[in-house]
Amino acid sequence: MTRIAPIARILLGLVFFVFGLNGFFHFLEMPPLAERPGAFMGALAATGYMFPLIKATEVVAGFLLLVGRFVPLALLLLAPVVVNILAFHLVFTPVDAGLSVVLTLLTIFLGWAYRDSFRGVLDPNARPTAATDAMAQVRGVPQRA
Repeated sequence: MTRIAPIARILLGLVFFVFGLNGFFHFLEMPPLAERPGAFMGALAATGYMFPLIKATEVVAGFLLLVGRFVPLALLLLAPVVVNILAFHLVFTPVDAGLSVVLTLLTIFLGWAYRDSFRGVLDPNARPTAATDAMAQVRGVPQRA
């Protein structure tokens, strides 16, 4: 697994970095969409902020994956993007879902490969750190039992 993880990380990073940049610079021609998927994408574009937010997230997270820094953070940023890409293709264009399935599998694999980094996020009994408790005491906030 230690040999496969860097390859998966670079592949996932490359896809999101390139397609994220394409959202700003339009160097790859995107195929026309049918009515329903086109209406959905049009609604996202009409917000004026959703596509720039998504594409900026893809560029930043893709870059982090490519350079191998803050990989768990990059995976957390990309998780909702990947879920929505998969859902979009399964609902609107199931015939073209191949790349979205590959992206999902790469994300799941990398999540598993970096699972130790997510232990705190998945802790059902997580508590604030001691520094947070100390700040609460300074401010006179009652402590939790």
